[in-house]
Amino acid sequence: MTDLKHNIAPPTPSLTEAFWYWLKLGFISFGGPAGQIAIMHQDLVEKKRWISEKRFLHALNYCMVLPGPEAQQLATYIGWLMHRTWGGIIAGGLFVLPSLLILIALSWGYMRFGDLPQVAAMLYGIKPAVVAIVLFAAYRIGKRILNNAMLWGIAIAAFMAISVLPFPAIIVAAALFGHVAHRYYPARFNVNNAHAAASKRFGAAVIDDTTPTPAHAQFSWPTLWRRLAIGLGIWLAAMAMLILTQGWQTALTQMAWFFTKAAMLTFGGAYAVLPYVYQGAVEHYQWLTPHQMMDGLALGETTPGPLIMVVAFVGFVGGWSQTVLGADNLVLSGILAATVVTFFTFLPSFLFIFIGAPLIESSQNNLKLTAPLNAISAAVVGVVVSLAVFFAQHIFVPDATFKVDALAILITLFSLVALVKWNLSIIKLVLLCGIIGVVNYFF
Repeated sequence: MTDLKHNIAPPTPSLTEAFWYWLKLGFISFGGPAGQIAIMHQDLVEKKRWISEKRFLHALNYCMVLPGPEAQQLATYIGWLMHRTWGGIIAGGLFVLPSLLILIALSWGYMRFGDLPQVAAMLYGIKPAVVAIVLFAAYRIGKRILNNAMLWGIAIAAFMAISVLPFPAIIVAAALFGHVAHRYYPARFNVNNAHAAASKRFGAAVIDDTTPTPAHAQFSWPTLWRRLAIGLGIWLAAMAMLILTQGWQTALTQMAWFFTKAAMLTFGGAYAVLPYVYQGAVEHYQWLTPHQMMDGLALGETTPGPLIMVVAFVGFVGGWSQTVLGADNLVLSGILAATVVTFFTFLPSFLFIFIGAPLIESSQNNLKLTAPLNAISAAVVGVVVSLAVFFAQHIFVPDATFKVDALAILITLFSLVALVKWNLSIIKLVLLCGIIGVVNYFF
């Protein structure tokens, strides 16, 4: 009976049913992209059977090579495939909304109570764990990508170059190198994707291996240009509103422009773009301090949703510190800035799906596309390691006396072992290290 049941596809879920699932996912999507993708796979492929393993991984392969948070884009892709544009907007939007609301609340608490010694003690324990988490991210990307000397060379070159070159220049250089080098050394860039075509079967699915591409997902050039025009129109309208009401040089408008650029550079996940965000938000615009940036990463690790949502913290603190709505409206200033930053960071992610997914539904991977992207991923490993080293310098040697903080180093080493050897979840690690910080304060 069970086998017969699994040979029959479940009924197509309604948009309302999908809405409640995506809302629930937004609140439980802890564990970074790997954990979020695993949750969706278990729910949508194995349990609900809304989409087959092969179609799920085909969509994921596309999202993996896009700039932006791949788990959020995968949710948008599946929502769009099942329920057209509104399905994609609901799936991708609800993946982000709970995290935005939680981070706004945490950011307010940080700005209001961050100077309390107990809060500072908790963050003291968490920040060394963030160093380990960033190194672990580099390890995971590197384990998949760095399988030959040429890709290792790209990673090392990027590690050294980030101290003198902006992040976008490194990304462009890596892509150009990959594009040229694959002609002469194609095997060096033929990295086996961790999400290659699958052979597992969990029963018939609503969108099965042989299910024809829905009519709304068929590729056509007129549809592509229309969606591109709509997306650019939304972006231009939002930018125009900010320019007309705030002016070009004001914090809100510059945040919108800066995070639009950042959204185009997040190849390799959120950790890859953090150096660029740090260069811009901390060093160039000075919306927040290095200390606040590291605290923001610590808070971001405790919330559901994509890690790139740390930009909401950057926006909130920047809006508060720049008093974008006046000194009497600090909380509203932070909320508005966090919302603006989130909107401009995630708008490109939706466009990449609505514009590119129809083409992916009718195409297969090819080396000419994957070689530059693999070169970028290799460069990202070097850049992320550089970011971890930078954070470590500020955390292990926190002041001008050059006194080394031995406990911070021990927490980082413990966190690395917990992540690599014990496979401890990030949220549990962050909570545990926060407790260590508080215990250290009292004892």
